[in-house]
Amino acid sequence: MKIEESTIVETNDYRVIIYPASRSFTPKESKVITEKLYDFLAIWAAHGKPLSSSFKIEKNQFIVVCVDEEKEAASGCSIDSLGQVMKSIDAEFNLGLFDRMKATFVENGEIKTLKLKDFREGLKSAQISKDIEVFDFSKNSYVAFLSDFLLPLRRSWAGIYID
Repeated sequence: MKIEESTIVETNDYRVIIYPASRSFTPKESKVITEKLYDFLAIWAAHGKPLSSSFKIEKNQFIVVCVDEEKEAASGCSIDSLGQVMKSIDAEFNLGLFDRMKATFVENGEIKTLKLKDFREGLKSAQISKDIEVFDFSKNSYVAFLSDFLLPLRRSWAGIYID
């Protein structure tokens, strides 16, 4: 199967859905995820109309799906069908894609993921530096993803956990 380059131009703003894994993907996992998503997005539609979409695996740990809603909006049913594909990928590789009670951050150049409770305690006890950068998976547009996906702790959603 040939995997083609994305046609998404980074200056346009697209709807973004981010699926954060709790760990990095193995090379085999990346290959299987890429193949499954490539096949799914080729037929993904909303109310019978094809969706202009693409995806990328960011930092070998996050799956970012983009939809050009200026061409055709993703409907509830189409988002549900994407969710089913992602749930099957999650179940196959035990990635924690739907666990929202975690924090993922960069410390000393390394991506780390902790349960939210452990993350808060680590910040409070200074086991985790306040100089970290934190990923924000709530971004829903491509422009926001490009500019604010990784922020210094104080500017991120997790800034509420520090003085």
